[in-house]
Parts: sequence; structure tokens; C-alpha cells
Amino acid sequence: MRVIVFGASGMVGHGALRACLLDEDVTEVLVVVRNPLPLDHPKLRQIVHTDFSDFTAVQDQLTDLDACFFCLGVSALGRAEDEYTRVTYGYTLAAARALQAANPDLTFVYVSGEGTDSTGRSRQMWARVKGRTENALLAMPMRAYMFRPGYIQPVGGATSRTPGYRVLYRVTASLYPLLRRAFPRHVTTTDAVGHAMLAVTRLKGAGPTVLHSADINRLVAAGPGQAPESPHS
Repeated sequence: MRVIVFGASGMVGHGALRACLLDEDVTEVLVVVRNPLPLDHPKLRQIVHTDFSDFTAVQDQLTDLDACFFCLGVSALGRAEDEYTRVTYGYTLAAARALQAANPDLTFVYVSGEGTDSTGRSRQMWARVKGRTENALLAMPMRAYMFRPGYIQPVGGATSRTPGYRVLYRVTASLYPLLRRAFPRHVTTTDAVGHAMLAVTRLKGAGPTVLHSADINRLVAAGPGQAPESPHS
């Protein structure tokens, strides 16, 4: 399996990259980054690219891929809707279109978040934009899965790029087992998200297309090739 990861320098992307590097079925991992990651691994190949709205310059490197794990994102805090849309919707769809054109059998996994609204009626700007992004991906002629995790605990060396979040995660690290028991439907880890991405790739389109934290955790617990029973669809 050959996988491409967007957003590998971020917290969730780190979990996706780590899962790929540890998985015996993954033979190569491509990461698309603006600046090279300080990481050397025999499976890893880095594509340095600065314009995420246009992948024409690297199109010839985006071939023979089985899956894309799209973990790239920005906070909506302090951003106007057009700027947030340019990154959240524009970058995601530009990557999806470039990859789907070169890889018709690709599985595309997009990380949005709990609260994403696919109806367009939410008062939360970020929820509407991510919902619009999900809808566009699901309408494309490819296998696509939308991940909507709630609280994600960083593990395995994953760290948030936002200073305030890093403090929060350090404080909650020892409390995570309690959070998991108290709110099992709303919490997961970066490792679980990464392993669930690989799991849905093996499903070849089976199972629910929108997965929440509980679905992600059940999918990992079910083992390779097993679709979780879920109330969500």
C-alpha cells in the first residue's frame, strides 16, 4: 500500500504518519510539506510544495497511490470566512482532484471534526465550511471517508502546533483514561485516528462514510478489514 499524507507536521497528521510507518502493509508514505520534516525513514518520501491550491508542479509524483490521509487544517479563530474557506475547502478539493485524476481507485480520508454541519445551516462558520468540504468530497467519483473526531489526545510523540493547546494536552494527559470512560463517544487518540484511516482504506468503500470518535475507536478495536457497527452514516 502506498499512502500520501497532507498535514504531517500537525498533531493529527503525526498520528497518521506514525500509523503508516508502523504498518507492515504500507510500503511507502509520501508527505506533502512546505518545509521538510526532520525525520528520516526508509518508507518516507517528502514532496516539498508551497502552493496548496495548485498541484500541477508535482502532479507527476502523485501516481500509483492507494490512499490519501488529509489532515491539513487551520483554526477558524480570528479568520474571515473567505480566508478559512480558501484553506479548508480550496486546498482540500485541489488535492482531492489532483489525486483522483491520477489514482481512480484512491481512498480519500478527510479529517473535519465533531460539530461539522453538512446542511449549511449552522451558526458556526467553520462547521458550515467543513460541511461543504465534506459534501464536495463525497460527491466526487472516489471512495471517501469523513472523520469527525471530538477530543483527540496526542500520543506517540504527537504535539499540537498551537501553544495553548499544548498546555491543555499536557494537563489532560493523565486524565485521558477518565475522559475515555466518562465520554467514550467523544474522545479518541492520534494513534487511533491514524490506525482507523488505514482500516477504512482496507474496507474498500464498505461501512459508514462519516465516522465519529466512537466509530473510530470501534473500527480500531474491530481489527483489520472489519467495518464497525455504527448509528452514524
